[in-house]
Amino acid sequence: MAAKLRVLISGASGFIGSRLRSTLEADGHEILTLVRRPPSSGSEHYWDPVAGTIDVALIDSVDAVINLSGAGLEHLPWTPSYRRQIVDSRISTTSTIAAAIGRSTTPPSTLLNASAVGFYGDRPGEDLTEDSGRGEGFLADVCADWEAAAQQAASSTRVVSFRTGVVVGRGGAFSILEPLTRFGLGANLGSGRQRWPWIGLDDEVGAIRHLLTSTLSGPVNLAGPTPATADAVTRRLALAMGRPRIWGIPRFAIEAGLRTPGRELLLADQRVIPQRLLADGYVFRQPTVEDAIRATWASSGKA
Repeated sequence: MAAKLRVLISGASGFIGSRLRSTLEADGHEILTLVRRPPSSGSEHYWDPVAGTIDVALIDSVDAVINLSGAGLEHLPWTPSYRRQIVDSRISTTSTIAAAIGRSTTPPSTLLNASAVGFYGDRPGEDLTEDSGRGEGFLADVCADWEAAAQQAASSTRVVSFRTGVVVGRGGAFSILEPLTRFGLGANLGSGRQRWPWIGLDDEVGAIRHLLTSTLSGPVNLAGPTPATADAVTRRLALAMGRPRIWGIPRFAIEAGLRTPGRELLLADQRVIPQRLLADGYVFRQPTVEDAIRATWASSGKA
C-alpha cells in the first residue's frame, strides 16, 4: 500500500484545487490547506503571502506542499493593476512557501508548484518539450519568474514546476467558452489553426497526483498527448453542448479588443508535448480533446 502523506495545499478552493483535494483525501492522504481568512476548521491554516507570513512549524510538519495560488488569467480585461495582481499573486505566494521551506528544520520532501505553458510564448511550427527554452511575452516572463521563485526551495526539497495548458472542465478558460457556446456565440478564433495545449481536468488532477510520489523534478508539461487546434476545441465544445458554431472572429479583432490576453491566450500557437510525464509512466485517461470535452459535458447533462 502506498504511504499516506500529510499534504499542504494553497489554492485548495479553486477550480483545480477543490478536485485535487477531494481526490487526495479519497486516496487516504491527510490534507491541510492555507487560507487568508480566519481558519474555520483544524485543517485550515492562516497565511499572508503579501507580508511573507506563514507558520514554519506547519511546513516542518508536512510531507509535501502543492501550490496552486494565482489570480485567474480568464478574468478580463488585463488592466495595469490586474497585470500586477497576476504577477504578485504568483510570486509572493511561491516565494513565501519557498522561503519557509528554506527555514524549515524538517523540510517537506516535495514542492509541486503551478506554472503554465505561457512559458513558451507563441511558437508556431515547433514541438515544445521541457527542454525548449522560454519564449517572449508577458506570460513567458511571469512563468519564468514564477519557476525561479519555486527553485529557491530546491536545495532542500524536490521541486516540480508543472506547466499547465488550457484545462478542459467547468471552470478556468472554459468558464468563458461555455456560456458563449450555450448562447450560440461560440466562434472560431483567428485562423483556428493555432495549437491549443489542452488537458482534461481529470488528467490535470491525475498528473499532479502522479507527481506527488514521482521522482521527477524541474519543469513538467501538463498537456494532453494529442495536440488540438483552437478550431477543434471550440467546434467539439459546440457539438457536445448541441449548439451551433457559425461565427468567426478575425485575428485583428481579437488583438484590438483583448490586446495581450488575446494574443497570448487565444492566438498563441503552442504544440506542447508532455514528454517527461509520459516517459515517467503516466497514462492519460482522456488522450484526446474530444474525450475530455465529451466526459465533462456528458457528466453534467449538457451533451
